[in-house]
Amino acid sequence: MAFSTATVPTAPYGSWKSPITSDVVSGATKDLGGTAVDGRGRLIWLEFRPTESGRGVLVLEPESTGGEAVDITPKEFGVRTLAQEYGGGAFTISGDVVFFANYNDQRLYKQSISSLDVPPAPLTPDYGGPIVSYADGRLDERFNRFISVREDRRESSLNPPTTIVSIALGSNDVQEPEVLVSGSDFYAFPRLDSKSERIAWIQWNHPNMPWDKTELWVGYVSENGEIYRRICVAGNDPSLVESPTEPKWSPDGDLFFVTDRENGFWNIHKWIETENKVVSVYSLEAEFTRPLWTFGMNSYEFVHSTKERNLIACGYRQHGKSYLGIIDVQDSKLTVIDFPCTDINNITSGDGCLYVEGASEVLPSSVAKVTFDDDISKAVDFNIIWSSSPDTLKFSSYISKPELIEFPTEVSGQNAYAYFYPPSNPDFQASEEERPPLLLNSHGGPTAETRGILNLSVQYWTSRGWAVVDVNYGGSTGYGRAYRERILRQWGIVDVNDCCSCAKYLVDNGKVDKERLCIMGASSGGYTTLAVLAFRKTFQAGASLSGIADLNLLRAETHKFESRYVENLVGDDKDMYERSPINHVVDFSCPIIIFQGLEDKVVPPDQARKIYQAVKEKGVPVAIVEYEGEQHGFRKAENIKFTLEQEMVFFARLIGHFEVADDITPIKIDNFDS
Repeated sequence: MAFSTATVPTAPYGSWKSPITSDVVSGATKDLGGTAVDGRGRLIWLEFRPTESGRGVLVLEPESTGGEAVDITPKEFGVRTLAQEYGGGAFTISGDVVFFANYNDQRLYKQSISSLDVPPAPLTPDYGGPIVSYADGRLDERFNRFISVREDRRESSLNPPTTIVSIALGSNDVQEPEVLVSGSDFYAFPRLDSKSERIAWIQWNHPNMPWDKTELWVGYVSENGEIYRRICVAGNDPSLVESPTEPKWSPDGDLFFVTDRENGFWNIHKWIETENKVVSVYSLEAEFTRPLWTFGMNSYEFVHSTKERNLIACGYRQHGKSYLGIIDVQDSKLTVIDFPCTDINNITSGDGCLYVEGASEVLPSSVAKVTFDDDISKAVDFNIIWSSSPDTLKFSSYISKPELIEFPTEVSGQNAYAYFYPPSNPDFQASEEERPPLLLNSHGGPTAETRGILNLSVQYWTSRGWAVVDVNYGGSTGYGRAYRERILRQWGIVDVNDCCSCAKYLVDNGKVDKERLCIMGASSGGYTTLAVLAFRKTFQAGASLSGIADLNLLRAETHKFESRYVENLVGDDKDMYERSPINHVVDFSCPIIIFQGLEDKVVPPDQARKIYQAVKEKGVPVAIVEYEGEQHGFRKAENIKFTLEQEMVFFARLIGHFEVADDITPIKIDNFDS
């Protein structure tokens, strides 16, 4: 039977009532902090819970299907590291033992999985506060020690030394860690071979970011546990610009890693130790990893084969979509696995299976257990073990599916990409004459990538009659080094132009209302939002979350990891001044709402306060919301909810021409409310 719209009420875009409420978005969406498998083959994952103020909890999968998962982490602990502010790699499983970084004091702890009544024991000293952080660690069984990246802020919080350290496990007394590797500005991925005779790691120095230029080193470990010889495997050839990452030793003792040396795409490579030579395992114009914003990424795994073949399971990204593949190393052959996820992040090898972090346009961020046939050429079973939003099925009729669009930029012959989500709600329709308001999202990073997956935050808008577009402007990842480097020295230009070009493309194609164009972004996306409103007249309103208003102030105040990043993105002092929205408030004419965490070390609160005060004095409608206890990005359910609601009602009141269906009490807007 054909679907009839005759009985569906007509109501203005933006005014539709939706079951995808702010409570649903803020309370149901958990974030994943990694997966691992214990000695018995059971999956363990780290989930961050907004309903517990963003606390990180390690969870053990149920004993049987339909059973209850078990929290490993005691209530008084939270698993999260603040290394490089963005963290990641906060826990490691070895057999029956979990090693983890505790959020409140940043110390490392050791805990038995089978004796959960025994409290975790500290492994690192108490420095009187969370000033020394650890991440990306591995157990060294040969010397009964734990190897980890350490960021030490005891002497300087703005320029703390980062090293690779060893932490002794044999003594009952907590000892000061010993430095194994030092001298570079940053380290990641300390990885031991199976005999603990060799250790690989990644290092890089200012002003590079880890996706610009890194080095892969191998150290040989002596009988007393010291590194007595070192070899640079990749990254030291001046004729090659590359950023090697994710080193991993195979069961046979060969070193594999990912780098972008030949074709500008992150592909898997192998080190031929006897010749100190690097060879490509499989070449493809696709990304087999992501930029190293957080520790602990795991984009590929070695797979055991009954036919003695060397196989690698991997996720790779091409043209805005992820694929699950199996690479036969000997034959340099890639087999694509039929898999329902169009987005893949980390992969963990299980007992005769893979655990894949994935999502799709109808599946929220999840962990899937994938079982293969004997030939490891196709998946024969697929089960969701964990879901960030397990109740999304009930909203399936309201879900707006993304359309990958490619649009022309201001540079002739260059295109950029975005995901467009049209309004979608089976209970309402708009008049044929009306076009929906647009919310354009500028992602953070800016070296990051937005992905076309089921995100309830997006559906909150589309189910109320908004169109949403997520832009992968020039500088985004997922499209190779050349695309990624479009933004070098061009931040505040390329991203601004591409966001405006995308909005114009949608207007020209009749998709959205040109009089109701809104832009929002968080972190560097907040900078792009402010820059768009300061430098262009395309949009009518904006929302900035932890956004950057003053580039020189950011350079002076931000944390070590990104302290030189802005120079690569912008240029000299003159460029910094000219591209800082705070210096162009005279050109602001659009209303803006600002959200800021008061414990943010990446973009300190001064940024939000300065732009708020300046816009207020200019006489433009503006509002500010400051959150106690929040850092860079909001983790508490009540703050996620409040942000969504206030954005919605702010836009509705200022440019909407509609009444929101939800009962939301708006905050005061300066220069608008009397």
